[in-house]
Amino acid sequence: MISLGGTIGTGLFLGSGPAIHTAGPGGALFAYAVIGIMVYFIMTGLGELATFMPVSGAFSTYATRFIDPALGFALGWNYWFTWAMTLAAELSASTMVMKFWFPDSSSYLWSSLFLVLIFLLNFVSVKGYAEGEYWFSLIKVATIVIFIIVGVLMIFGIMNGEPIGFKNFTIGDAPFAGGFMATLGIFIAVGFSFQGTEVVGVAAGESEDPAKNVPRAIRSIFWRIFLFYFLAILVIGLIIPYTNSSLQGHTVMVSPFTMVFEKMGLAIAAAVMNAVILTAVLSAGNSSLYATSRMLYAMANDGMAPRFFAKVNKRGVPVWALIVTSLVGMLAFFASIFGDGIVYTWLMNSVGVTGFIFWLGIAASHYRFRKAYLAQGYSLDDLPYRSKWFPFGPVFAFVLCLIVLLAQNYQAFLGDQIDWGSVIAAYLGIPLFLVMWLGYKFMKKTKVVPLEKCQIDFKEHKNA
Repeated sequence: MISLGGTIGTGLFLGSGPAIHTAGPGGALFAYAVIGIMVYFIMTGLGELATFMPVSGAFSTYATRFIDPALGFALGWNYWFTWAMTLAAELSASTMVMKFWFPDSSSYLWSSLFLVLIFLLNFVSVKGYAEGEYWFSLIKVATIVIFIIVGVLMIFGIMNGEPIGFKNFTIGDAPFAGGFMATLGIFIAVGFSFQGTEVVGVAAGESEDPAKNVPRAIRSIFWRIFLFYFLAILVIGLIIPYTNSSLQGHTVMVSPFTMVFEKMGLAIAAAVMNAVILTAVLSAGNSSLYATSRMLYAMANDGMAPRFFAKVNKRGVPVWALIVTSLVGMLAFFASIFGDGIVYTWLMNSVGVTGFIFWLGIAASHYRFRKAYLAQGYSLDDLPYRSKWFPFGPVFAFVLCLIVLLAQNYQAFLGDQIDWGSVIAAYLGIPLFLVMWLGYKFMKKTKVVPLEKCQIDFKEHKNA
């Protein structure tokens, strides 16, 4: 259930509208399809790594062993930053959600209340995180399934009178409004919608029988992407004209999901979707705190973070890692100073870029692992799970991540004056990553690990 619902969040419920409005229904479908294929290859590669070597907070460890310790250091801290910012972004989003019901309430109140709730879920034990995520995911999955069924019935006129058909794919410049460049421009927002798929790999080290259960979760990735993203975007694009200005918004009142339910005649559509979006926000925050604490724990064990982050309580929870990340999550409290929607947009932009960086790292780690595995004379038949389409899969994912990272905010350079504020928000994650990578490499004098010397430990795998 964590693998099913872990990716569904505000990126889909709130971010899909602006994507369709910007690139048209066809452009949005194309962007979700391409990013979906990329995520599929990243996840199958991660599945191969996580089943062979299940480690709690795995990404930095894989890059350290199979590429370069400096890259592992940079990816680990990048991943921590990504999810710490996601926690702040989701807490900021929670204030927007609650102000639907309580418009005059304080942002401090809701941000602090939900931060305490998420912290306690993770502090109790890993079962607290898992149990909370299970129920959050169940609500989100049920909502998407109902939404798609209702949408299809409306499109064919079985529900709510006259068939809608495909007319909204032919209005104006549809289906590809703004052409290829507009479609390229939404890739980063679409990528934000998919972030969270990799938490299955982070959780592998604490899951029961990872060699059996992680492949089961990974094998469902294609159908998850197709059902929950592709079909949802198709339904929205068919029912709501992309020219509808309400799609530009980032609030529950103009969530495309709310708009479809209202067209069906559900009077309380906004209230229902608001409750669902709140569960999505809490789910993303819950995953954020779990993923960041485990990454700090793994890096502390590898000597790449202060040792006290490796300390766990009697229930096996890295408490200090939880506390430090929660303090970063308090950035959301700035929402009441600058405006709730503004803070959410800032944080979402910063997270979108760093997300592609760690996906790029996963693709590279998988490629090097397979090469090292074969170079050291091991048989592919001994892998508990083997990803398909190697080497095309990791190479495709790596190249696409690189293209999106470099071209994701090209619009800022096209005007008479460069929008430096937009450029900094979009690209800040790249120089920070490079400084951490090259700085660690210079200080520790690390080198790329030769394929023949990469640490592939079958004993560790069998004992995991």
